Amino acid sequence: MQARRSARELVLLSISQLPTSPERLETQQIHDIVTAAVRTLVSESYESLETAMAELQRGSDRLQASQFRASDLPAAQSMIQEAIELTQSAINRVGTSIELPELLQLSKQEEIHAYAVEILMAVNGNREDIDQRISQAMVDWQINRLPRLDRDILRIAVAEVFYLEIQEQVALNEAVELAKRYGDEESYRFINGVLRRVVDRRKKQALFSEEVPVQEQVQEQLQEQSSEVFPVQE
Repeated sequence: MQARRSARELVLLSISQLPTSPERLETQQIHDIVTAAVRTLVSESYESLETAMAELQRGSDRLQASQFRASDLPAAQSMIQEAIELTQSAINRVGTSIELPELLQLSKQEEIHAYAVEILMAVNGNREDIDQRISQAMVDWQINRLPRLDRDILRIAVAEVFYLEIQEQVALNEAVELAKRYGDEESYRFINGVLRRVVDRRKKQALFSEEVPVQEQVQEQLQEQSSEVFPVQE
């Protein structure tokens, strides 16, 4: 697991602790927020394992029920299918629980902690501009109406591109990976689309900024040539 990817996950766990309205925060306050997120990881790991055990037990109960309580074949098949789904869910939770200690261990590394703090400070200090860029890239959506997960991932990616000088494609890919890990298919597709429009708008603005000085230079040259051909009479 790459250091910065781990930092982004820490930020995703921490960002909800930022003030609702952007305000100046001391670096130490940001550090405390990240530390609180690390503690959350520990709790989530235990809770995930407990839920997995409960789902496995429910799956086992449904299998037994299918043998003795099902009145016909369709009813038995339905119970078995439910047992399979519960078991699969439990397996997924165990997988997540195994990964959490790795992230927890990595979070103690200074590099990861420091980059998580950088992202949080960039988001908190520039939230108005970040939200405006996201809003301009959305169609028929308002940022305050987005699911919190989607909104937070978008803020992280835009902060990285505009304030931490991360390559656009890198930030976009990492945001999609976060959405795949913590959201669903609809979430990551939506985030991918919005961020592509954010990047496209940025490129167009950069191109326009380059064109304006060129146009001004051409106008100045034309004026100079005109003055040479038609000198001003005194």
